[in-house]
Order: sequence, then C-alpha cells, then structure tokens
Amino acid sequence: MTTDDLSAPLGQGPARKRRFRPRLPVTPPQAIAIGLGLFLVTFAGFALFNDNPLGGEPLVRLTYDPAALPGDKPARAPAAEPPKREAAAKGTDKGTDKGGEKTADKAVEPGAGQKTITIIDGSSGTRRDVVVATTDAGAGDADGVVTTVAAGINPRLLEKSRHGMIPVIADGLKPFRAYAGGTDADRAKAAKMPSIAIVVTGLGVGAAKTADAIVKLPAAVTLAFTPYGADPAKLAERARTQKHELLLQVPMEPFDYPDNDPGPQTLLASLPQDQNLDRLYWHLSRIQGYVGLANFMGARFVATDAAMQPLLKEAAKRGLSYLDDGTSPRSVASQAAETASLPYARADASIDAVPSAAEIDRALGKLETIARERGVAIGIASALPISVERINAWARTLEGRGILLVPLTTAMLKSKSS
Repeated sequence: MTTDDLSAPLGQGPARKRRFRPRLPVTPPQAIAIGLGLFLVTFAGFALFNDNPLGGEPLVRLTYDPAALPGDKPARAPAAEPPKREAAAKGTDKGTDKGGEKTADKAVEPGAGQKTITIIDGSSGTRRDVVVATTDAGAGDADGVVTTVAAGINPRLLEKSRHGMIPVIADGLKPFRAYAGGTDADRAKAAKMPSIAIVVTGLGVGAAKTADAIVKLPAAVTLAFTPYGADPAKLAERARTQKHELLLQVPMEPFDYPDNDPGPQTLLASLPQDQNLDRLYWHLSRIQGYVGLANFMGARFVATDAAMQPLLKEAAKRGLSYLDDGTSPRSVASQAAETASLPYARADASIDAVPSAAEIDRALGKLETIARERGVAIGIASALPISVERINAWARTLEGRGILLVPLTTAMLKSKSS
C-alpha cells in the first residue's frame, strides 16, 4: 500500500488519467435526416430538370415499318406521313400540295374488321394513330360483348345479352327445330320403329376427350356440352360439322353445395329469380347452335319448384327444350316443363354408372327392352373412352335388331306424339 492510497478519501481510488473519446460530428438520427433530405433534393431536381415528355413512364424502343403493319393497304395511308416531315425539315411547308395550297390532314377511319391503335414515340412522346386489322375470333362491339356468329348458325336466332349472344325465337322459328339432327325422312322412319336416343355429357372440358367423342360416335348421338373449358364454342362448332345435335348443360345447385361445387355461375335455389336468369344468360352465351338445356348436377335445384319454373319458362321463351338426366327422384322438371309448354324428356338409364364393358353392354340392352315396350328410350352416358367404344360398337348392329338410333329431338317429338 502506498502513501497515496492512505491519503485518498474513503471509497475513492487514486485519481486516474481520463481517456480521450472521439465524438461524431452528428448523431445517428441527424445522419438519417440528412440522408433523407439529400434524397428528396435529388428527386426534385430530376423531376424539374429532366427532359422526359412521358414523365418517367417505362418504355421500350422498337424499330418498325409502318407499311408492314397488319390491315388493308388503303387503311395504312398514315404511313405516308414521315416523308412529309422530312420535306418540312428541308424547308417545304407541311400540309401543302404541289400547287402551294394548304391541305388538312385527314384521319383514316377504321373499317369493318379493323381498329385504331395509338403508337407513342419513346423519345419525343409524339402520338400517331394507325389502323390495323382485327381477328374475327372474339370480335366484340363497343361494350366489349362478343357478338361473333359461328359458322352454320342462323343469326336471326341470336340476340345480344350483356354476356354475349344467346338464342331467341325469330319469326316463329325455334332453335329446337332449326338445329335438330336428322331429316324429316329419318323422323318418319323413327315413328314406325322402336327408337333409342343416346346423350353423351360432360363435353367441352378436355379437348382430346371431346374430339374423340365427336369423331368416333355416330352422328345420331346427341352431344351435351358444359359451359366450361378453354374454347367450348370451337369444339361445339366442330361437333355440328359432324352432324351431331347439341345440348347445353347448365350447372345447378346440388344438395351438398358448396362442398360439391359444379363451377362458376352455378344456378342456386336460394338466389332471386333475376340473378339466376343473369347466370343462365352467361351459360347460354358460351356456345351456339344447341337444341336445348340439360342439368349439370343440381339435385337441390331441380327439386325446388320456385327455382325450376322461371328457368324452364325462359327456356321455352327462347325456343329450347329440356332434358332431365334422371338422377334426382325428387325432380319437378316434368311439371314445370308441362306448365311452360316446353319440349321435355327424362333419361331412362345411365349407361356407364358402372364404367365397365359388361355393365355398359347390360345398360344398352336395358334401353333396347324399354324401346320395344314403349316405342322410345333415352340413355345418358359420360365421354369415358370405354363408354365411347361400347356405344360405337353397339350402334353398328342396332338397326339389324329392328331398333333405330335417333337424335334426342326425334325421341322428344315421338314421345310427345305417342
């Protein structure tokens, strides 16, 4: 112990030399504030003094030849404008003809199958309108509603809705009659023979499956399309070219909805009438050239009279028919169709409820028995490959057994007359 230790005050050590600690010129909060200020000043300077007519809008520079743009050659008259600008740079007066008289620039109006697009120069911001051709597929009107009429469709039997073109009666002609398969001679023959109609459902979703059914099944088989799929309208048009009669399947509410959901725009028993009709119009606009409607699922909906009555009245108003797939024993479609004076039928058997060759053949044999007893029978099947194969093989030998395969409309008319 040193003398300094004895002389130091109690609780205090000997005096120690203080260390020098450097201090920053600014505190961290001040540094952050200065950084933000510099950023704002830089941004303001860029906005004020940068020469960008598009205000910083992202742009892509492209080299193009206006004369090579699609469309009719007369509609590309604006492509002659750049030489005028070049002449103006050489001292000639823009907008003058050879006689020195002023001429006004004339805007080219788009014609049928054309539209006007605006090209913006990326460096100067100059805008120029050019007329180009549009494709026929998906062409719409000013409201964006697709109004294209497919090949083989009578345009008088269509009217525009907010979703697209939907069927309508014109001058007493109904889609049910206009697009019915077969001929008058076929219908006269069916009136004298036991007849069977086969409806294959679920088409439109899955182009390969649908194409197989269209090509492999006899023309007398009626094809039912759902409103879904990438392009059901094109597939439906192909089916018509193969002489198939078409139905449109309308998704309807099942008992376990929404756990079991048929798809977008499903008709619901709980919805007001106007909302269900608007959803129906969406479905009606998806394809063209069908003779009637069929339910897609819908055990709850078809058992609800307040829901079915407006639906079938609307179908009758538009000259369509209705097929009940026969899966719901509580369906009120028969009574609603009678009230609406609507062509109606109910399927007698589901052909591929058990999708095996033996069971399908057994179901087809059951249809033959019903046809011989009642004169007409209707079977319904999915587009499974095994179903398509067995129906095709069965149909080739059917007439040899004294039974005629007919489109659904023929079966409906025969059932009504009998």
